[in-house]
Amino acid sequence: MTAWTEHTIETAQGARVAVRVHGKRTGAAPVALHLHGGAFTGGSVAASERVPALLAQAGAVAVSADYPLAPAHRFPHALEAMFDVLGALQRCCAQWASRRSSVFVAGEEAGGNLAAALALMARDRHAPLAGQILLSPMLDPVMGTCSLRSADVGAVGCPWADGWHAYLGSPDRAAHPYAAPLAASRLAGVAPALILSAEDDPLRDECGTYASQLRKAGVLVRHHVLPAPTNWPFALAAPTNDATQAVWAGAVVDQLKTFFADVAAARRTTASAHTMLA
Repeated sequence: MTAWTEHTIETAQGARVAVRVHGKRTGAAPVALHLHGGAFTGGSVAASERVPALLAQAGAVAVSADYPLAPAHRFPHALEAMFDVLGALQRCCAQWASRRSSVFVAGEEAGGNLAAALALMARDRHAPLAGQILLSPMLDPVMGTCSLRSADVGAVGCPWADGWHAYLGSPDRAAHPYAAPLAASRLAGVAPALILSAEDDPLRDECGTYASQLRKAGVLVRHHVLPAPTNWPFALAAPTNDATQAVWAGAVVDQLKTFFADVAAARRTTASAHTMLA
């Protein structure tokens, strides 16, 4: 299990947000704001160690933050709160890595939705962001894809349908691109994306569609579908010492390492081009 420490981040608005930091300071390591899953209504930093542990294994410093949960806090409450945390992290990332570190957003399931929306907000509000890491993200409240319709989600309702209802509150909010990134009509200029799914992931089809839409908009995208069995996205909240995760955990770490390297290379190319034009 990756070691972690508890800290507090203070936002520009004066809020003090508790975070759990995974990974060790190693030069200008990438720093990722991690947002947990739970269909917008559940989950917590304490119960979601798997993804930040994988980020740490890939050489990043993962900073996990709890966000306000629905239905007590509907869209866009959690999103605005995490945008403030992202800004604070940009200012204090040297505390855990370096001032030269690139800052990413990362999340699974509902946290993946928030990470994708934060990438859109960062573009629109001109906030620096190196990349977005989306693992089985919830992107489409319509929920009409083949992979989701054919999934066996149990007899007690669909957790994602209930989660979308609690998060949005009213159907008109589903039209907002920050709420449902898959419906966004303008994707050009957002940060590079790593989108991970699996053959047995009910959210697989919307992941693939979003990857295609980002590519068409000229965004650097790495999209990978893991072979089954994974039990994603539920397995992403499993304990880090779960032996069954060995089937896919190594592949996720490899994808993360490659993505970090791709983003770094792209940033170097852009910097060289700007230098030549100066």
